[in-house]
Amino acid sequence: MTRTSTCVYHLFVLSWYIFLNFYISREAEDPRKSQIFLNGGQWKYLTFLNLVLQAIFFGVACLEDVLKRTKGKKDIKFVTAFRDLLFTTLAFPISTFVFLSFWILFLYDRELVYPKALDNIFPVWLNHGMHTFILPFSLAEVILRPHCYPLRKKGLTLLAAACLAYVSRVLWIYSETGTWVYPVFAKLSPGGLAAFFSLSYIFTIGIYLFGEKLNHWKWAKRHLA
Repeated sequence: MTRTSTCVYHLFVLSWYIFLNFYISREAEDPRKSQIFLNGGQWKYLTFLNLVLQAIFFGVACLEDVLKRTKGKKDIKFVTAFRDLLFTTLAFPISTFVFLSFWILFLYDRELVYPKALDNIFPVWLNHGMHTFILPFSLAEVILRPHCYPLRKKGLTLLAAACLAYVSRVLWIYSETGTWVYPVFAKLSPGGLAAFFSLSYIFTIGIYLFGEKLNHWKWAKRHLA
């Protein structure tokens, strides 16, 4: 794909994520739908946090596209480095985790993560926008652009910090309100919760390493050529 086509693609995906975030923020103002966002607001859900994260990443990618055309690669090394760090440590692992964890739980028992009653509140296309399309966009980014991964220790540390921050928020919301962000948590004992969060983090590490290998597989030969 040419540089111009890649720029257009990034702009398209950025526009899509901006639209999704705007649409959801408007929906949250609906009295009937606002009940879902009680006790923590929409930002208690990893799904919505991920949509903001993806919008930020593709915004940075668009900025890097424009600056590369106007200033050249050497003058925008910081922007390129930030783009790569954001994608490799957060945008790719979290979007892939949201996709896989949501659909695994949904297919097992949707009441644990997305009760059927929500079908009457959120349209089907929005569900797929939040939980399905995020993976193809992330995989396309791997294929379209090489990304420089940080030292593994640094990358996994940043990812661990993000995971710990979210888990801390989930536990804080429960301590303050007595309600869990996701129904699946209410089904688990304290030991089960600890195991669930630990396995989720291990799963996320696996996704990070998969992204690293995928990037190497796609671009290593090109760099050696």
